[in-house]
Amino acid sequence: MTSTTDQQSGPTSDDEFIWLEDIYGDSPLDWVRAENAVTEQQLVTDDFQDMERKILEVLDSTERIPLVSKRGGHYYNFWRDQDHPKGLWRRTTWDSYTAAQTEWEVLLDLDALSADEGTEWVWGGATFLRPANGAPYQRCLVALSPDGGDARRYREFDVVSRTFVADGFDIPAAKSRISWAGPDALHVATDFGPGSITTSSYPRTVRTVRRGEPLTAAELDFEIPETHMMALVVRDQTPGYERDIAVDTIDFYTSRTHLRGADGWVQLDVPDDVNVSFHRQWLVFRPRTDWNVNGTVFAAGSLLGVELDAFLAGERSLITLFQPDATTSLQSWSWTRDYLLINLLNDVSSEIRVLKPADNWRSEILDACPPLHSVDAYAVDDEDDDAGNDYWLVISGFLTPSTLLRGTIGGKHAPVKSTPSFFDDDRFTVEQHFAVSKDGTRVPYFQVGAKDLVLDGENPTLLSGYGGFENAMVPAYSGVIGRGWLERTTDGGRHGVYVLANIRGGGEYGPAWHQAALHANRHRAYEDFAAIAMDLVSRGVTRPELLGCTGRSNGGLLVGNMLTHYPHLFGAISCGVPLLDMRRYTKLSAGYSWIAEYGDPDKPEEWEYVKTFSPYHQLRPGVTYPRTLIWTATSDDRVGPVQARKMAARMKAMEIGNVWFHEALEGGHAGASDNRQAARMHVMSQEFLWKALTGGL
Repeated sequence: MTSTTDQQSGPTSDDEFIWLEDIYGDSPLDWVRAENAVTEQQLVTDDFQDMERKILEVLDSTERIPLVSKRGGHYYNFWRDQDHPKGLWRRTTWDSYTAAQTEWEVLLDLDALSADEGTEWVWGGATFLRPANGAPYQRCLVALSPDGGDARRYREFDVVSRTFVADGFDIPAAKSRISWAGPDALHVATDFGPGSITTSSYPRTVRTVRRGEPLTAAELDFEIPETHMMALVVRDQTPGYERDIAVDTIDFYTSRTHLRGADGWVQLDVPDDVNVSFHRQWLVFRPRTDWNVNGTVFAAGSLLGVELDAFLAGERSLITLFQPDATTSLQSWSWTRDYLLINLLNDVSSEIRVLKPADNWRSEILDACPPLHSVDAYAVDDEDDDAGNDYWLVISGFLTPSTLLRGTIGGKHAPVKSTPSFFDDDRFTVEQHFAVSKDGTRVPYFQVGAKDLVLDGENPTLLSGYGGFENAMVPAYSGVIGRGWLERTTDGGRHGVYVLANIRGGGEYGPAWHQAALHANRHRAYEDFAAIAMDLVSRGVTRPELLGCTGRSNGGLLVGNMLTHYPHLFGAISCGVPLLDMRRYTKLSAGYSWIAEYGDPDKPEEWEYVKTFSPYHQLRPGVTYPRTLIWTATSDDRVGPVQARKMAARMKAMEIGNVWFHEALEGGHAGASDNRQAARMHVMSQEFLWKALTGGL
């Protein structure tokens, strides 16, 4: 493995723990193992192991919904359980899927493959080659990570013979983006050597790799500047609409889309912050800021349509498919054969609309969304002759086990499968409340607690949030939270209360809700979270000594700022796979790609505000900090483990008491590559928080 410190630059004179950035160095790993031993000795008790078994039972349950994707006449699923911890890739038919006992055809056993090849493979998905008209699906590219990180190896696989194709495509592990260019060629964006990777650690060139030729012979097809985030070329394989599409992703929120023309790539004439997608003859746009098109202003977060050929010919009379309002935002969309499904949030509860292009885009509400629930609608297979207008519905709520339904537009939908209840959900209730942030903004949050909850401030409460990258936090059933937090009781019989925050920086109310907390305004996300914490106290749900918070990744940065700016509001903090050193985050792993979210610390004028939300630089001697667990994974190649290491080390060096650190030696950015590791990760966090809040630490 390569030491990260050999590749990094930037100011380090004030960083006494930069040596911990050598991810696989002997001294840093010795430090990690020593800290792991301290944390495990404190937390891993008989009660911990009992809870670990309960959580693993949820994750390994064979009664979970095996969600499927349809390809031709088969329904494909990837599955992990107790007997198959690394997982099975398998398929079945519709009749078998809906039967009481589904019969699965196993295509690839990752446990057996890992044992045979001596590599701990982690599933990364499969991309099919569209077969000739009338032929069955047969060839695909299987993506496998050797350690659970984002780097994946792509290998050609035959689902009929259930074997890897002899002398087939085999692209070495890297942060690749690959699509089929035809039966005997691939569009490959990967690490082709010096000069082929962006400063964000993603591919900057796309080459055409032909069957039987080495990567070194691949022909350059598309490239972007090194400072942009990532290059991608995909082949739209839709019969009658075959085309090559290239995307220059500048950063998380801006990109440039190109179509291959007779004389090469042609860039679409749209602003960089307009999301572009294709479907048959249609071109669909979602602007992130207000877009003035020939005098007509289309609102940020709207959905717009136009026929592709007309747009290329200069037509700019766009059709408004969805217009946001103060409470309703667009989350996603999916095409059936004759309709467009759009998934919305209305005050963070789902709403689904069905649009019919052939009828002047007439819109109707799909009656499938109970209040305070999340419902996702998407097409089953828009090219199927019989099921082209069928759709899936996945319904979930904090106390409603997930249910999978299937329906036909214009007809009814019916349950197909459901998750069992993993805890006594009848004893709890869900409420939505709104806190008022520092600048007067009303910020929603969900509260899950006992039906007989006493509002006297004596309830152990866990506040969770994210607040970044326009990612909406929505209601979802979790047996892990149910067993690991809600069903726990104090000596006095009080159940845990779980709270999910919908703070700015997320996507609950569309692009404006996200943009309100970018760069110099980042503090608004943290003020929102703090306002919810204070609202929970003022309403009598809890008190600071009994209030814990947790977050992962950007959510780890969130709770890191709770630690450094609002320590008086919390009794304990669990900070997972976090960003914490915002001085050097752009030099670490994929950090450069997040400048659009946080700002560039190498620009003095931007460091002036970035440093105010850099927890690593906001620690102060003499401050009483809440009990803190910082946890991460060695193989996380997205955020990386080094920021967590350095934060814990600095806190300990400052003699800040009650700080624990744990690093999983495998697992990637998720912190776990199988259910056993996931159970350990969940229980590590929840056991720490419960003990810290109720006097066990």
